[in-house]
Formats: sequence, structure tokens, C-alpha cells
Amino acid sequence: MKALALAALVWLALFPTAAGAASPTPAYRARAEQLVRLLAAPGGEEDFFSGLFLDAVPIDRWRALAADLRRQHGAPQALGAVTQTSATAGQVEIRYERATVGFTLVVAPQPPYPVVGLHVVGVKQADDSLDKVMADIAALPGRSAFAVAKLGETRPQMIAARDPDRQMATGSSFKLLILAELARAVAAGERRWSDVVPLGPKSFSGRLMSWPDGAPMTLHSLATAMTAESDNSAADTLLLALGRAKVDAILARTGHAEAEKAPPVLTTAEAFALKMPANADLRTRYEAASPAERRTLLADSAGRLGTDAIDVGSVAETPVAIDTVEWFASPADEIRLLDWLRQNGGEALPILAVNQGVAPADAARWRMLGYKGGSEPGVLAMNFLAQAKDGSWYAVSASWNDPSARVDEGRFLALMTRTLNLLAD
Repeated sequence: MKALALAALVWLALFPTAAGAASPTPAYRARAEQLVRLLAAPGGEEDFFSGLFLDAVPIDRWRALAADLRRQHGAPQALGAVTQTSATAGQVEIRYERATVGFTLVVAPQPPYPVVGLHVVGVKQADDSLDKVMADIAALPGRSAFAVAKLGETRPQMIAARDPDRQMATGSSFKLLILAELARAVAAGERRWSDVVPLGPKSFSGRLMSWPDGAPMTLHSLATAMTAESDNSAADTLLLALGRAKVDAILARTGHAEAEKAPPVLTTAEAFALKMPANADLRTRYEAASPAERRTLLADSAGRLGTDAIDVGSVAETPVAIDTVEWFASPADEIRLLDWLRQNGGEALPILAVNQGVAPADAARWRMLGYKGGSEPGVLAMNFLAQAKDGSWYAVSASWNDPSARVDEGRFLALMTRTLNLLAD
């Protein structure tokens, strides 16, 4: 589903909104009614959008996105609820044949009130169910696994699942293990969230990659960057600062089914380096080694596995060794880890909730929504810890692997959004 791409491409600015909602003004409702017509068929974009909007999203791109919404949900049929939350902003629901799509609509404050911001904030399909979600997951190319559980005083209770015990490549989801070990160390009095460590070693992808080497960082700041932004330099810094052996040990503590043979937990730099064609010999040895032998190989080959030796372009476009050089977990493993964090995480829970993983309107259905996912070519994983408005807790975990091709993040995010909305309802 590309509706979430629309959210990323079309949102131009954040406008302050009032806490309360008011009846929409005639001008605001008129723009909402025009939106239905514009989504149904091309034409009239220059009269609807501001020049600023069209500079950012050209008409041909807008028309392609609108056509994609029609392909997914059928023809737009009617205007639903219109809620204005300030003089310029509000939310609009459009009823399609097979779904209701919610938009944040922002208009200019002066006549003729052109639209300056438009953002898809939620999609609710008609007559949806967890069984339908699982059927759509089963139809994905490659391999997939999925589980939903209700959390309580005893072990997680599965509500819906498809191959929940299948070990899958999970990409940056492994950063939940580092977060869990940090939470454990703080609770045990071994660390404090305010402790300061130097930034390093650096790794590819992330804001901190360009920060000065050795910059002083609190453990809390590193954990937030690692979790909310999936910053690889933050993750590698924390993994080594906490101690790889302790992060390895958290696998068993949180109930990973293959805790004895899964370690060592790789840094992101090591994973990149092992996937490089230039290190094919190291990768072959790594794949055949026991956990103890892997630890020795990583130590002995540190010079070939550091950031300075990595050609990231050689592993950035197509899936490489996702069945052997990865971070592996099943949805059931991830749910047990999320449940451990729920019970023991302390400050880790608000860190998990900084990036909620789904559009704001969908996240707002929950009292608390925490998220950590992972992706690379051929790998996509999403993990949610959710507290409902009535106080009950749920965990959702899903992974999609395809060794032969990149996977569609928008399509998978739509499946997870549907799952969360069904649970919230």
C-alpha cells in the first residue's frame, strides 16, 4: 500500500492546533468537499492547492498517489466527518468503496483558502478482521511470520498467529535487546540513565554518524536515538559500552527460544562488513562457526569489520546473506521481549513510545504505543507494545523476509496498521 507514501510526500508543515474541536467553517468544509472530487478524478489541482504545495508535490505525482488510493480502496464515494481544530487545520474523512481514509487538511488563513498541507493519518478498511490480515500476510512473496498476543500476569496469550515460532531475520529489531539490557542494568544499580559515555564506534545510517568522534552522550540519549531513530552509531556505542556478553545474556533472560545458538549479537558495522563481497571468506567461516568461534572470529578480524573498511554501497541495494548474517528472532520471541520490557523496562517504555511507528491518528487510539522495527534489502520487521484505553496490554510482532528481492515497506505497514486498529476497536 502506498497510502503511507502519500503521508510522507504530502505533509508540508505542522500548524499549531487548538485542543478542542469546533464546527467547520463554510470555507473549510468547501475545501473538504472539493477534496472528494479531486481524489475521484484528476483536474483542478491548481485551484485547490497552494503554489507552495505544488512546488513540493507536482501535479503528476499527486495524481499518481490519488490513483493509488483508488486502486487500493475503490472510488471515493462521500465526505465523512469533518472536524476543524483551529482556524486553519482539522481532520477530514473520505469514504471510499472499501475503506474510510482520514486526512489532516490545512488551509491558508486568507481567502481563497488554498490547501497548504494534506496528510493521510489513517485507513480503516470495511469488514476487516485479523483473519483477513493474516491471509494478506500469507500472500506476501518470500517468507513471513506474525503474532498478536494479549499481555497480563501470566505468559502472553496468543490472539492470532501465523508461524509465530519461525526464526526470521529482523534487522534493527535487535536494538530492543540492547534497550532491555540497559533497562536491566539501571534497575540493578549497575548503570544510570544519566551516565555519560563517548560516542563511538560510528556506523552507517543515522544522525549521529556526522557527530564528533567521542562526543559525550548520556545512555538515555543514546537509547532514544537508537530506538526512535534506529541510529546505528548509537546502537553500536551502547552494545559495546554495556558489554556484548551482557547483551547476549539478555536473549535467555527475555525468553528467546534459540538463546544458546543465536549469539553473538553483532554490531551494525560488523553485519555490514560480513555481508560485503570483499569479506566473503570471513562470512563463510562465520556461517559455519559456533557462537564461541564467532566471537573469536569477530575479535581476530576487527580490522576488516570496522566502519572504515566498509563499502556500504556493495550491500545497500539487494538482499545479502539474510539467512545467515543477521539478527534472528521469531514473533513469539519478540513478544516475550516486549512483555519483559513492559514489566521491567522503566524509562525504556517512554523511549519506545517516541516513535510510534504508525500515523498519529492511528496511534491516538491507544493510551500508550511503543514501536521498534528493522529493515534492510529483503528484510522487514515491525514490533509494537500497546496499552489500550481500558488499560489492557497487547504485543504485535511480524517479519517479512525475501532473499531474492526488496520488500514493500508501505504494504507491510498497512497490514500492521490494520492489525492495531482492529485491536483498538
